Amino acid sequence: MGYQEAIEDITKRMGAGMAKFICKEVETIDDYDEYCHYVAGLVGLGLSKLFHASGSEDLASDYLSNSMGLFLQKTNIIRDYLEDINEIPKSRMFWPREIWRNYVNKLEDLKYEENSEKAVQCLNDMVTNALMHVEDCLKYMAALRDPSIFRFCAIPQIMAIGTLALCYNNIEVFRGVVKMRRGLTAKVIDRTKMMADVYGAFFDFSCMLKSKVNKSDPNATKTLSRLEAVQKTCRDSGVLIKRKSYIVRSEPRYNSALIVMLFIVLSILFAYLNAKRPNN
Repeated sequence: MGYQEAIEDITKRMGAGMAKFICKEVETIDDYDEYCHYVAGLVGLGLSKLFHASGSEDLASDYLSNSMGLFLQKTNIIRDYLEDINEIPKSRMFWPREIWRNYVNKLEDLKYEENSEKAVQCLNDMVTNALMHVEDCLKYMAALRDPSIFRFCAIPQIMAIGTLALCYNNIEVFRGVVKMRRGLTAKVIDRTKMMADVYGAFFDFSCMLKSKVNKSDPNATKTLSRLEAVQKTCRDSGVLIKRKSYIVRSEPRYNSALIVMLFIVLSILFAYLNAKRPNN
């Protein structure tokens, strides 16, 4: 099958798959993977064929190409829970029943305050599911040679792992919009130039996510196992020694020089006020 025919075939499969899920709900995790395959995995396959046809890259396997799409799509589905569930005239429900039924009776119940604990546990389950694609994504990107194609693929993937790190264990997913700040997004875009940057970013964000894992969470063991596997892949690359961290701490970072200056000003003020006090 030639390149043109392959793209036409992918387009037809996407259309048929999307049409299938107009009437079919996402019941099982297999359904979830199938839906994400139709809307994003096939895009990954098409792009891999395009990169190969341009002569810039070797043809990546369908499996790895699909994982690239699934990781991005699952991140979007997790982040967009509230927007999708509040869709008018009808909710869009992409979280698989096989996962959310372990926590609530109806998917929309996750947005209610009285279900906050169960909602966060379900969210963490969804994030853990998405993490299963990370190692495939790293393997796909490590094989890319063309700098432009590499950045085109790598920046969205880093944004995805960063978004998952922000969403994990975060009730705000069910209250509003959770997304990376513009400054951090700008850092990702500016610093992502080679595979070492990708390993560094994935390692940093996986550390951030790992620090948020509560041992009492039902999926804590599975989540930690997935994160440790990701971190091992990044460490085994051998490129984590000299790099700038992507992580922006949740608590403010204080400038040490500013603290010293403030201390000096307060000391002078205290001495001045003390001198003005009348002698007894």
